[in-house]
Amino acid sequence: MASAHGFSKSRVASFSRYHLPMPDVEWIRKLCLSFADVTEDMPWAEDLCFKVRGKIFTGIVLSDGRFPRLTLKCAPETFHELLEIEGVSPAPYVGRYKWVTLANPNVLSANELESLIRQSYEMVAAKAPNQTKKSAAKRALRKRKKK
Repeated sequence: MASAHGFSKSRVASFSRYHLPMPDVEWIRKLCLSFADVTEDMPWAEDLCFKVRGKIFTGIVLSDGRFPRLTLKCAPETFHELLEIEGVSPAPYVGRYKWVTLANPNVLSANELESLIRQSYEMVAAKAPNQTKKSAAKRALRKRKKK
């Protein structure tokens, strides 16, 4: 039986199956950069973060190699379901805000991972500022020049 988020109870109990394609760094990067207003940044040593309008929605640890640890935000009900899966844990420092870390991207199927990354993007984008201060300042300057 599947939950509202597509994670079946049998999925939680047994996840040792092979997935194609196997999500790796490039797969994750391509997916994240396909969303609107996304940039990438490396604010900490080996962490590649994907941001929507300046707010992080997904991060990967590049020093882990091709299949890195992945951190993302999830809905409260999804958070508790995911924690039942081996290889998923609350993210350090931000777990209390319903962020999880996957030991590697293949803990879930490609479809499940894509859905979670999309959900993280949508949740963060909904609360991210619509414009940066810099772009607002540029617009104000253009308005003044037109007068």
